[in-house]
Amino acid sequence: MTHPIHIIGGGMAGAEAAWQAAEAGIPVVLHEMRGQTKTDVHKTDDLAELVCSNSFRSDDKDNNAVGLLHEEMRIAGSLIMAVAELHKVPAGGALAVDRDGFSAEVTRRISAHPLITIVRGELTGLPPAEWDNVVIATGPLTSPALAAEIQKLTGEEGLAFFDAIAPIVHRESIDMEKAWFQSRYDKVGPGGTGKDYINCPMDKAQYEAFIDALIIGEKTDFKEWEKSTPYFDGCLPIEVMAERGPETLRHGPMKPMGLTNAHNPTVKAYAVVQLRQDNKLATLYNIVGFQTKLKYADQVRVFKTIPGLENAEFARLGGLHRNTFLNSPKLLDEQLRLKSQPRLRFAGQITGVEGYVESAAMGLMAGRAAAAQAKGVSFTSPPATTAHGALINHITGGHIAMTDNTSKQTFQPMNINFGLMPPPEVPQKVNGIKLNFKEKAGARKQAYTSRAMADFKAWIA
Repeated sequence: MTHPIHIIGGGMAGAEAAWQAAEAGIPVVLHEMRGQTKTDVHKTDDLAELVCSNSFRSDDKDNNAVGLLHEEMRIAGSLIMAVAELHKVPAGGALAVDRDGFSAEVTRRISAHPLITIVRGELTGLPPAEWDNVVIATGPLTSPALAAEIQKLTGEEGLAFFDAIAPIVHRESIDMEKAWFQSRYDKVGPGGTGKDYINCPMDKAQYEAFIDALIIGEKTDFKEWEKSTPYFDGCLPIEVMAERGPETLRHGPMKPMGLTNAHNPTVKAYAVVQLRQDNKLATLYNIVGFQTKLKYADQVRVFKTIPGLENAEFARLGGLHRNTFLNSPKLLDEQLRLKSQPRLRFAGQITGVEGYVESAAMGLMAGRAAAAQAKGVSFTSPPATTAHGALINHITGGHIAMTDNTSKQTFQPMNINFGLMPPPEVPQKVNGIKLNFKEKAGARKQAYTSRAMADFKAWIA
């Protein structure tokens, strides 16, 4: 007799994981605490309730990484994508849904599946030892009791606190005629060369204008349930530092000491913005110390005043909010299993992905992997050239596990973007005519998506 797969959490990831496993012929018990225990943000007891936006973002499968992820999920028989299509509302090039109709339909389909049993009630401790195939998909609002047990099990600090995120920039969009590579004092750290940071210089007038822009920029407010969680001194928002005095940032993350402008060695920069490599592919760089509560539009406006970042393309923008996620590169294997206790698999935002569809995609992968385990067959993740594979690669090893002065890991949640995939070959000419910058950018995106679609179809076959 096949033991059931126990899935904890009925959000986007849990619902998708349950559907994938059941469609593979494996019985599933889906545990959801809502119905008995409320959260601070959910309004209903329906599965896959959307608590923030009703948008799944771009649906352009040929030119956008999110649209590519949508299409891969459709190919894999995603419940979330099938229901989203049924309940979509006009949103231009984006896929947006009627939130109530969407979650009600997901609940109806899960409830009607003959191999899925829904159990309402909070799991306050780790799953019992006799549950030998478990997917934990409890999301960013994991109940305090379960979060405490996971924290004890993993030994990791900071499982549930403000997630301080610095903006991440695509390397190819940085103007290296203004910026240069150098580590402070040319210091060669572990695995370093002495040229491990990209440096963007500011003169006094540029710095003062930047500080003013930070202070007057519009900020997002904390949600009511976030307000009791304090800032940590090591992750203060840059605008908070700027408000403490005009020189604070210049003596903090923007200090110019130990750096010489390779383009103008005789002129000392008044302040320097540093970017640090964020993934092993060296396609993404994060702006060091730039966690922020600025609204997204103001982040783009203000950060593009930094010399060298005038044409920056952001893989993600900064933020600071309460979150619950694992240090997945250290803790999880490529099948999303906890290395120290492989019967436990994790899915969704708790693994370190960000966004509705990314969470559902990791649920899709976890459900398929758990079903393969139940059948006694091997499971191999999709290649890193696909959107699904790129996300798994990022959260289980693609990130560079650096530490700061407080020895806290720098792994942060991430949306899907092309910077997580190995760069493809991009044509430089078409019919003998050299492509301009805009044409190359379009060709690059289509090279990513066409390769990914071919590789994902081959994987799923």
